[in-house]
Amino acid sequence: MRLPEDYEERPGITPTLVSAVVAVTLFVGAILVVVLLMNDREEKAPVASTPQTSVVEDDIASLSGSGAGEHTASSGALRPEDLDFWDKYPANVPTETGTEASEGKQSLEAPRESSAPSDPSTDGKHTLVTYADGKEEWVLISPYLPKNEYDFTKLVCQSDLMKYYVDGKQVSYVGVDISKYQDYVDFVKLKKAGIDFVMIRVGARGYGTGQLVLDEYFYDNIKRASDAGLRIGLYFSSQAVSEEEAVEEANMVLENIGDYQVDYPIAFDMEFVVNDTARIDGLSKAEKTSIAKAFMDTVESAGYMSMLYGDKEWLIKEVDMSKLTAYDVWLSQMADIPDYPYRFSMWQYKDDAVIDGISGYASLNISFIDYSEK
Repeated sequence: MRLPEDYEERPGITPTLVSAVVAVTLFVGAILVVVLLMNDREEKAPVASTPQTSVVEDDIASLSGSGAGEHTASSGALRPEDLDFWDKYPANVPTETGTEASEGKQSLEAPRESSAPSDPSTDGKHTLVTYADGKEEWVLISPYLPKNEYDFTKLVCQSDLMKYYVDGKQVSYVGVDISKYQDYVDFVKLKKAGIDFVMIRVGARGYGTGQLVLDEYFYDNIKRASDAGLRIGLYFSSQAVSEEEAVEEANMVLENIGDYQVDYPIAFDMEFVVNDTARIDGLSKAEKTSIAKAFMDTVESAGYMSMLYGDKEWLIKEVDMSKLTAYDVWLSQMADIPDYPYRFSMWQYKDDAVIDGISGYASLNISFIDYSEK
């Protein structure tokens, strides 16, 4: 056994060693803190860093079928976390490959709805306009203009005379328009044939010279139609190129009425000239509208009813009917059933009728209003 003094004396921990241990510990701790801070900063870094954005864009391009493989050839090495981009897309985008990736491509693309245009001939929103040269155009029907409300199943045509019935009662009137081109007319025979009223041309303005001309049969026609007991309306064939000329034409009509009773309207008739140029050809739609309005306003200021005459093309394409809704319309459309969508009160439906009292062809009309009672 060894005695206490036999133990060897062991050197103690010196201050120098303690300092070294503490320094190393602090250094290691500092490194760990720095590493933790850097990792935390990387986790909070914005997604839109340049390398990652490139990968997202290229992957979208690959899903849409273009640009495949271009990124890997040009942008260098990628980090694993750079490829973790699926959480940037909507939840319904698949993360699988193969068939599911193909479905993911469809999800990324905007849905394509059927955009095939509707058929204007069946959509109920368009009407067909046929021009004098045969050209056709489907025109959108204005929701702001008053529509005609006739039930054309209630039309009955007997010996070319068109009649309209409501609840079994005839509520329409048959007429014929008359000018020098009908030559001599036997108005007594016309009345016996079932005619209720006549629209007599007062005159016209030359489409080339611009001269006002009284219809050479006017006085004879208005006298004998009145004597036969027919209701009388008038019309004027205009070629006015200004409001002043339109007023001049209206005054010509008013000055030649004399003492005759005019029960039906005085119509403004402006038309293009077939196979020739006319002085109105250069007028704008707005100008034709203001000219028509000037004529009809002059007529109504004198105490007579006015009316606008025109075919479907003229009424839809050549004048602005939104400015003329205060006036009645005399529609000219040679058809079994008119397809003019807007309101009209008189319809010229046939221009080659044969009727007793007129030696040639007659232009027949139906009025849905008894103007003699207005």
